[in-house]
Amino acid sequence: MLLLYCVFTQTMVAQHVEAPKQSGRLDSIQHLQEVTVTSRQPSRTIATSQTMQGADLQALSTTSVADALKYFAGVLIKDYGGLGGLKTINVRSLGAQHVGIYVDGIRVTNAQNGTVDLGKFSLSSMESVSLYNANKLDQCQSASEYASGATVYLRTRRPTKDSLSVQLRRASFSTWMAKANAQFEWKGWSGFIDGEYTDSRGDYPFRYHSEFEDTVGRRANSDIRYGRIEGALFKGGFSSHIYYYDSERGCPGGIVRRLSDKYVNVGREWDRDFFVQASYEQEFLEHHRVKVNAKYTNEYLRYCTDYPENQNTARVDNHYRQQDGYGAACYAYEPWSWLTLSTSYDIRYSKLWADLKKFDNVFRLDQKQVIAAQANWHGLQGAVSMLHQHYHDFTFAHVGAADPLDRWTPAVSASYTWQGLTLRAWYKKIFRAPTLNDLYYTQVGNRNLKPEYTKQWNLGAEYHYDSRHWNVSVQADVYQNKIENRIVCLPLKGTYTWSMMNYGYTFCRGLNATAQGRYHMGPWQFSLLTSLTWQRDVNRTDPDDEDTYDKPICYSPTLSSGITAIVGWRTVQFTTSYLYVGERMWSYADPDDVLMPYHNIDMKLTYTHHIGKTAVGACLEVCDVLDEQYEHIPRYPMPGRNYKLTLTLGI
Repeated sequence: MLLLYCVFTQTMVAQHVEAPKQSGRLDSIQHLQEVTVTSRQPSRTIATSQTMQGADLQALSTTSVADALKYFAGVLIKDYGGLGGLKTINVRSLGAQHVGIYVDGIRVTNAQNGTVDLGKFSLSSMESVSLYNANKLDQCQSASEYASGATVYLRTRRPTKDSLSVQLRRASFSTWMAKANAQFEWKGWSGFIDGEYTDSRGDYPFRYHSEFEDTVGRRANSDIRYGRIEGALFKGGFSSHIYYYDSERGCPGGIVRRLSDKYVNVGREWDRDFFVQASYEQEFLEHHRVKVNAKYTNEYLRYCTDYPENQNTARVDNHYRQQDGYGAACYAYEPWSWLTLSTSYDIRYSKLWADLKKFDNVFRLDQKQVIAAQANWHGLQGAVSMLHQHYHDFTFAHVGAADPLDRWTPAVSASYTWQGLTLRAWYKKIFRAPTLNDLYYTQVGNRNLKPEYTKQWNLGAEYHYDSRHWNVSVQADVYQNKIENRIVCLPLKGTYTWSMMNYGYTFCRGLNATAQGRYHMGPWQFSLLTSLTWQRDVNRTDPDDEDTYDKPICYSPTLSSGITAIVGWRTVQFTTSYLYVGERMWSYADPDDVLMPYHNIDMKLTYTHHIGKTAVGACLEVCDVLDEQYEHIPRYPMPGRNYKLTLTLGI
């Protein structure tokens, strides 16, 4: 309506413009300037969500998506050491397999082990990173988006003009990086191509101190070399994405009894990941909307420890290949302005091949259907959904595949908004199916595993305030999670022979809180982003087991928090980030087996100078300013203080 009003007003003004009094000229043509009106759709605060986007996202001292997510409330990032270490996300102690990762609305999958390495995704092409603890509520979304305990959405940047930027980086531990990004816009089409190459020796120094040892050394076999190239194409409701990642990295292992540099734990890993995806969404007849998704994924992994200098007892050289085909069709109908009804059907076909002894090819057919309703009436919002999941595996083994899995699970949400205040509540029951590794891995897999169920309850409040110079947002949620039939790996057949089994019942209650404030006046801009997590995640499996019952779950801190402050003046920007993670237990064998709390401070200074249409920038980053020695996993020390210098040229 505002756009029509602007055009109508300018037209009326044009009609009253007096034509030049020239003989023989009957009329004059008035050229009106184009008027473009944009608006931001209000966020659907019925779900518990956190988002980092735009300048705030690029201001962080980060290189991968995992580095950005660690500042969100309720998030624990597991990093297995080394610059190329695997990085997984755990949200509210649900486990990495309960978190869905989505790129432009389509899930990144791994049928083999159910986890996604977030270190493979760069922030350079991202417009926003969002975390949802309940379902993201769009009018038209796939059934897969309802099938996780928590979801991470990575939205790539939609270009608005032609541009080209090149980055060169020199960092500590013999690290080099080159990156290029090209964006274009032509006749309604837009897209980008983003490429990166990184090489690092990764030989950072560390100090490991405990009651029985005090080791000073330098990390060995922690090198990484990777190349990544991706591109995207957009027009209207159509979006597509293509991605390729190729890497070779060292797997340094733990520093067990490392009293000198003579101990070398040699393992190498090669990855080649490729996917191509497309999505199209269209509204027709005013009240109807359809959306279709399609994706193909091909992944290759080689893991080798068969080296003469390797002191491990197990020497292997294994190769794995995964192929995945996915399709989805979604339909939404809006009979009234306050009600939306939707349904979706997803189908996914996965194949896993490995050259392990006594391992057969495995095929999985995964089907999901959902029916959902959303209502928004005078500030009162509600949503309800019922999700159906069906899994059917096929093998050529004599033992046969696991039994088909067929389940229905519900989710209910409600909220009320009055002025800037929103009160919300939601409940969600969901499960994760055993992965192909859980079921079929040689000598470890268990074909009789049951799905791992989670039940989540949440009560929360959110407040927004906007003025000419201020923007403030505060939210807090209390939650309770119950997980039944946890899938764990235990040594049931001896010390060196482990097996997958359903064991355990865990109970978690906690509090997540975030606060964001932004202030701008003239050339000055200030931002303050904070997060706080308090939770108690305990084992309630066996009341007769005094050593484990009601004891904290391993790797689950009671308290964690983060603060990010950003100060900008014209083309200069300074960012400092502080992260605190409390004490974590990592073994039930000894109550004193804990990972000590740690504080991490990062700083970043950026300067950009414009010469005509060319921008030249320099960025200096100092990570772990206090050089604090800490670990996410015991005996996998993280890098201490390190530096990054980045030069950027953009046109």
